[in-house]
Amino acid sequence: MRPRIPSVPRIASLPPVALAGGALTVGVGGLYLAGLLLCGGEIESGTTVRGVDIGGLTHEEATRKLEQHLVAAGPRKLTVKVGDREGSVDPRQAGLAFDIGETLDRAASTDADPVSVIGGLFRSGGEIEPVVRVDEGKARAALGKLAKTLDQKVRDGAVSFTDGRVEQTTPRAGYALNVDAAIGALRTPFLRGAADSVTVLPARETKPRVTAEEVRRAVREFAQPAMSAPVTLTAAGKRLTLTPTVLDEYLTMRPDDAGRLTPELDSKALRAAPAVTGALNGLPTTPRNARLGLKGDKAVVTADARLGVEVTDKALGKAVLPLLTKPEGAARTGEVETRQIQPEVTRENAARLGLTEKMSSFTVNFEPAAYRTTNVGRAVELINGSVVMPDETWSFNQTVGERTEANGFVDGIMIYDDQYAKAPGGGVSAVATTVFNAMFFAGVKPVEYGAHSFYIERYPEGREATVAWGSLDLRFTNDSGKAVYIQAESTDTSVTVTFLGTKKYDDITSVKGPRTDVQQPETTVSTAERCVPQTPLEGFDVTVDRVFHDDGREVRREPFRTHYTPRNEITCEETPSTRQP
Repeated sequence: MRPRIPSVPRIASLPPVALAGGALTVGVGGLYLAGLLLCGGEIESGTTVRGVDIGGLTHEEATRKLEQHLVAAGPRKLTVKVGDREGSVDPRQAGLAFDIGETLDRAASTDADPVSVIGGLFRSGGEIEPVVRVDEGKARAALGKLAKTLDQKVRDGAVSFTDGRVEQTTPRAGYALNVDAAIGALRTPFLRGAADSVTVLPARETKPRVTAEEVRRAVREFAQPAMSAPVTLTAAGKRLTLTPTVLDEYLTMRPDDAGRLTPELDSKALRAAPAVTGALNGLPTTPRNARLGLKGDKAVVTADARLGVEVTDKALGKAVLPLLTKPEGAARTGEVETRQIQPEVTRENAARLGLTEKMSSFTVNFEPAAYRTTNVGRAVELINGSVVMPDETWSFNQTVGERTEANGFVDGIMIYDDQYAKAPGGGVSAVATTVFNAMFFAGVKPVEYGAHSFYIERYPEGREATVAWGSLDLRFTNDSGKAVYIQAESTDTSVTVTFLGTKKYDDITSVKGPRTDVQQPETTVSTAERCVPQTPLEGFDVTVDRVFHDDGREVRREPFRTHYTPRNEITCEETPSTRQP
C-alpha cells in the first residue's frame, strides 16, 4: 500500500492555463507545490470503477459511492458447467464480493514523491479493476453442494440381451468437480459480471473403460449373430433347440482388464433351464448296478448294469458358445459331449468284487396294514441293490432319506415318547430290524444302532433296531474285505433282507441271555386326539452274544446289550373336543 500524505485544500479558482504559466516561472519547486495543492485529494481525477466515476473524491466519498453502485452491479448468479452438466452458483452464498477498500487503495493517488505529484498535474486516473474477495469457507461449502448435482459417474459401454434382442449402453465419461481449484476459478466470471456466459469449472475426468467403438465391435461380431437364430444341439441321441429368447437370460458380455467385451454363458443356470432339462429328461443320468439274486446259496447276475450319461454344465457351454457367432442361414448345430458314469457292479466284475455267495438273510413278519405295506415297500425299494465296498460305511437314513410324503411315505403307527403315536414313516422299523439282523449274521461291524424304547413281540429280543430322522441312524462298516450287495424285498406281511458277498466266517450264531432287572408296567388313561391304545408289557434288560465260528469252532463273541422300559397300558377315552360328530 502506498504511503499517504495529509490532504491539502484545493484551490478551485486557479485556472489551469494560469497555473501552467505560473509553473514555468516558479520552476520545479513551484510545480511540486502546485501538484500538492491540486492533487492533494486521495482519488485522481478521471478515475472510474466499472463506470462509476470516483475521480477527485475523498476516500470516504468514494467508498459510499461504490457501495451504492458497484455492489448492485455484481452478477446475481454465475452459470457454471462440470463436464456436460450445467448449474448455477449464487455469488453471495459462495462468499464472492467486491473488496471496496482494496479497490480504493488501488485508485488512491497518495505518493508524496515529486515525480508522482508533478505527474498528477498532467494525467487522469482512468478505469480501475475492482478487487474481488472470496470467503473460502463459504465457497467450499457452495461448491461441495454443487458437486452433488453436477458430478457424473463414469458409465462403461455395455451390451445386453432382452427378449431375444440386443441392447446397447452408450459409454459416458465421469466428472468430479475439483473444489479446491474451482474456488479460484469463480473470481473471473464474478469480476466479468456476465451472468449469461458459462464458466467451465475444473474437474477430474474419468474415461470409460469400454468405449463406444468397442460396443459397436461387440454387437457386430458377437451380439447380433448370437440373437439371429436358434441353435440346435444333440446329446446322447437327444435333440434340443435353444432359441434367442431362451439364451438371452443366460448370456452376458463382460469387459476384461483391457476393456474388451467378451461373452459369458451361465452354463449352470442354462443346464437347469426347462428347455434343456425337458429335452434331456430321458437320459439315464445315474448308472444302475447289475441286479443280483441267488441260485441256491450262490450269487448270480439277474439283470445287466446300465451306464449313466451326464451332460455337464461345462460341456453344454462349450457346445453352445461357438455356434452363436455363426451367421443366420449357416448351420448352427452341434454335439454336446457327454460323460459316461460307470456302475460299481457289472456282470463282468461281480465275481472280482467278491459278490459270490449269500452271507446272511433275515425275514421279519408283521400284521398287514395299508400304511405298513406302503412304508415298508418304499424303504425296501430305496435299499434294494445297495453296494457297500470294503471299509465303506452304509447308512439307513442316508439311503432311505427322510420319511416324508414327498419321499413316498405316509402316516403310520410308531413309538414316540415311550408310547404308540401316529407319525410319517410308521412301520419302517420293521425294515431297520431286518437290516440289523442281516448285518448281525453277515458278521460286519455295527457303527450306530438303537433298539425300541420298549419291547415289541414280533422282533427277537435284543436283536432289533429302530431309526429316527435326524437323531438315530442304523449304520455299519463293511469290514469283510470284499464288496457287499444288499438285496431287499417285501410283501404285505413280511420283509426280507439278504447280504451277498464273501463270508469271512464259516458261521455266525446268536445266544440270548435271560431277562434281568424286570419292571412292571403301569395303567393310564389318555384323552389325546391322536391316542393309540397300548397293551401292557414288562420292561427288562437282555444281552445277546454274536458268536463267530470258523473251522468248526468258536473264535470269538460280541455282546449286544439292550434295555427295555415297561410298556404301560394305555386306554383311550373320548372327550367332547375329540368325539367325532
